[in-house]
Parts: sequence; C-alpha cells; structure tokens
Amino acid sequence: MCITEHERRSYVRPESGHRIGRRCPRRADCMAQRVQGKGRCRLRPTPEGHRQLPCCARNVRRHLPRGRRRDEDIAKTRKRLTYSTDISEAVQHADLVIEAVSERPDVKTSVYETMAPHLPEHTMIATNSSTLLPQDFAAATGRPEKYCALHFANLIWKLNAVEIMAHPETARDTLIAATEFGIEIGMVPVPIQKQQNGYAINTWLVPLLNAAQTLVTNDVATAEDVDRTYMIVNRGCSMGPLGLMDVIGMTTVFNVLDHWGHVNNDEQMLRNAHYIEKNFLDQGLLGLQTAHGYYNYPDPAYGADDFLSPPDISAASDIAERALLLAPAGQ
Repeated sequence: MCITEHERRSYVRPESGHRIGRRCPRRADCMAQRVQGKGRCRLRPTPEGHRQLPCCARNVRRHLPRGRRRDEDIAKTRKRLTYSTDISEAVQHADLVIEAVSERPDVKTSVYETMAPHLPEHTMIATNSSTLLPQDFAAATGRPEKYCALHFANLIWKLNAVEIMAHPETARDTLIAATEFGIEIGMVPVPIQKQQNGYAINTWLVPLLNAAQTLVTNDVATAEDVDRTYMIVNRGCSMGPLGLMDVIGMTTVFNVLDHWGHVNNDEQMLRNAHYIEKNFLDQGLLGLQTAHGYYNYPDPAYGADDFLSPPDISAASDIAERALLLAPAGQ
C-alpha cells in the first residue's frame, strides 16, 4: 500500500549543517538512501517512518560495497534520523526541499501550495518529476527563481544519473547549487537544455515501457519472454522493461500511462494503464516495494543464472504449444 502524498523527509549535511527537507512517497526510497548513505539525515513521518527503519538498514547492507556495511556506521546514521508529521516542522530549517510525490499535477500543486507558507526565505525547491515540466508548478511554489527539477534515476546506487531542468524564471545560482548537490552525493549531472516532458531518460524510456506493456496487455508474449528478448538483444542489462516497472513501482507506471494516455488520446496506452490497475494495483502488488509485481522478490526470475540460457530440449513441446494456442485459427 502506498504512503499518502503527504509523506515528508528532511536531510542534514553534518559537515556543513545544511538541512534538506523532502516530501515524497515510499517509492522514492532509492534517492533517500543515496543521500542518507552520503551522510545526510532523513525525516520521515510516524508511524510509517519507524516501520521503514529496518527496511532501510537492510537496504544499506545490501547495496553498500563489502567492507562498508559496518553495523556501527548504520547505527550512527539511524541516530541522525528525526521524525515529524508536521509539514512546518519538516521544512522550517531546510536549505533544499525535494518533492517526489505522484506524477499527478493536482497532487504536486497541492503539495507546493501547502508547503509554501512554511519555507524559510532562502530555501530552494526541486521536483523529482520524471515527466512533468517545472514551469507548470513554479508559481505554486511561491519562489519560482529558487525552483528547478532534479530527476533521479531508479537504483541510483548503480544508475547514478540526475537530470537538471530549469524553467524560464530559475535563477542561475539555483542551478549551480542543485548541480553541486548532485555531484556531492555521487551523481552524474545531465543538463536538460530545453524543457521537455520526459526529460532525456523518460523520453525514450516511457515509449519502451509502453511498448513492452502492450505486448503483455495484448497477449502477444509473456512478461518473462518480453524481458528475455530485451536482455538477449541488450547483453549486459540486468533486467528487462517489465522488471524495470517493478523497480519504478506500479503506482508510478500507472500514473504515467494514465496521464499521457488521456493527454494524447492514446487508447492502447490507456488499456495498458487499466491492465496495470486491474492486475497489480487492485491486488496490492506494487512491484519491488511490496516484493511482488511482474516478479517476486528478492529473487526475481530474471536474476537466475539460466534466465537467458537455451532451455532443455524437453521443454520444446510446451513452448511450441504456447505458440500454437495464440496462432490464428487454421494455421
């Protein structure tokens, strides 16, 4: 079950005393863990935040290189965490607030308008939106010159890219500070030179995910076979597009497909959104977040050593039967 859009976090840079506040749903944990791992402090709501602490500790152990998974370091990081469900308390000392709520314009606007009266005058705001433009929300922030986009990729301990997008009123100093922050936490900054829905990553990624989902929605191929073909053609990829949907989170995938399906009057995209809603969201299957989506975690099928290997010859009959079942009558 997704945490409401009113979830909020804050980070503190111990070396400088600078504080970073954040409001976001649980799906953005990967960015939070990256900042936490670089010595920042996180503010989460209670009781949801307390329930997440063991999960955060497990993730730190899982993703830190060997030799850096010391329990005492993890314990020290956890001691720097503070909690609040009060938005004014969450942002009152923040130098930077990163918004990462659902990809819904109404939700983002509401968050900015609610937060604006409580922000210190100097505080910068960044959106982690992956498809929406910062200019659409600049006025709602109450400080358009201190507002830009910082879009982080998923699994950023591996895919350490952050896209930086301005809008016409963004101040140069804001962009410099945002870029420095990205570099400081180990990201590769990617400047987006024009406002573009989808930025760079999602301009090519969303069509890929939509095409993969279309194959599943229309019963052309199974999720595993779609991912298998992708991983064979793109040797070295650790997962395919359907596995990536699990990582992104089914709620985000649905919101993106549903929003742009309506905007572009794309019937297939809307059918894909409905498929995600019916087969995943309605069943409480949110992907990696709930350990169940297209795959089951922590050991998804695509991670098996033999996922891309030729099957045993004894499987030929079953594989052929699957092809025959969906072939046109009489073929």
